[in-house]
Amino acid sequence: MLLDAADCSSNAGPYRRVGTGAGAPMDEAIRAIDAVLREITLFAAAGLLIGGIDDLLVDLLFLRHRWFGQGADTPMANLPAPALRSRFAVFVAAWDEAAVIGQMLATASTTLDHPDFRIFVGLYPNDRGSIDAAARVAEADPRIILVIGEKNGPTTKADCLNTLWRALQRADARTGTTTTAVVLHDAEDVVHRDELRVFETFIVDHRVVQLPVVPLIKRSSRLVSGHYADEFAENHGKGVIVRRSLGAGMPLAGTGCAIAVPMLATIARMRGGDPFDASSLTEDYELGLRIAELGGRAAFARVRDADDMLVAVRAFFPDRIDAAVRQKARWMTGIALAGWDRTGWARWHRIGDHWMRMRDRRAPLAVIVLGFAYAALLGWGIVGAIHWGWAVRWPMPGGPDWLVEVNLMLLGWRLAMRMAFTGRAYGWREAWWSVPRFVVGNYVALLAARRALTRYVAMLRGAPMVWDKTRHAFPDAHDLRTR
Repeated sequence: MLLDAADCSSNAGPYRRVGTGAGAPMDEAIRAIDAVLREITLFAAAGLLIGGIDDLLVDLLFLRHRWFGQGADTPMANLPAPALRSRFAVFVAAWDEAAVIGQMLATASTTLDHPDFRIFVGLYPNDRGSIDAAARVAEADPRIILVIGEKNGPTTKADCLNTLWRALQRADARTGTTTTAVVLHDAEDVVHRDELRVFETFIVDHRVVQLPVVPLIKRSSRLVSGHYADEFAENHGKGVIVRRSLGAGMPLAGTGCAIAVPMLATIARMRGGDPFDASSLTEDYELGLRIAELGGRAAFARVRDADDMLVAVRAFFPDRIDAAVRQKARWMTGIALAGWDRTGWARWHRIGDHWMRMRDRRAPLAVIVLGFAYAALLGWGIVGAIHWGWAVRWPMPGGPDWLVEVNLMLLGWRLAMRMAFTGRAYGWREAWWSVPRFVVGNYVALLAARRALTRYVAMLRGAPMVWDKTRHAFPDAHDLRTR
């Protein structure tokens, strides 16, 4: 795509013929193809430039943040001891999770290092497998409370969480106790032993606390499962930190977060009884923004334990393209499409919040630009093969040569940053793997965009929202060897 007009003589026209026999019709056809490709390339290059500068600004803000000694991980030993003991309710919503829910509950109940917690498990009457798996563990531990809803599944995760909220209220009223915070976890999560102690420290001065999420990489699917590791390493190592430094609302990850019960009660009263929006596909994202709008302080807690391991949630993410597409499509639908309608914008003077919400919602446009960019690469490859026997060099008068060069530099910077954050979280071998996984992530996003648009149109037509979940696996000790 980088062209040099000096290679074409001024009196030879746009092409220099190297052979004979094709004639003027072929010249015109090739000129037409080149003209279309120039426009596609210009659109893609301009879009990539805007997105690249947007990402670069976030990078520079993060580097400035670190330059002044902010945003570094806190050693567990440096956390102050809380003045009062907290009582936690761990919510685990489960639909069709027979393969993992038993192991998750058994691991969590024996791992969590805190004297006062209960685990509420949301189940459906038509999911006998999950009920039986959870019941086997609950029989041996009274802290595990099974809550079987009245509706057959699947509904939405938020609907299941509302069932657990009502069960918690009944339990507190019956025992005369007061729960400090609700902790959200997924049925496939591996919890860290110190997470409740971290929550206990931060929840004193904050209404919501989010831990980092560390996706585990399946060696048998390093490219697909690993691209989640790269994305979360960068987002939870930089993106959320920058977001908090700007004072923007902090979306929740839907797992590994603690929400103060008084805040949930306030939202529940405003919503007519339930704090989680059952009509939302991404209730966690919306809840985080809602808490910020109500003035609730949020903390993103990056804490390292005595073994220098990050106190975080660890879990396997989808390891197949089709499963990854379904999950990314749900995120894209809930955040970038339906979320735009549902959450709107921040107050007019909250510039940082506007910027971050715009970044959240740029995915559909970014995918369009990405699609044009790949089409341009493919098109120029085909046209290059045609020109191989037809023209020595073809110019692009007024073309985007400088745009391509700048975009290449921004791409190099983006890959370097991705490698740095992946390397910090997983080591240098995975840092190198993050480069091909960057392409895999783009491919998944392209496929997810089509599915997301289809789901969004169905939503506008009144289709019911259901839990579009993926199959999960629970990791073993070997899988957990991450930083």
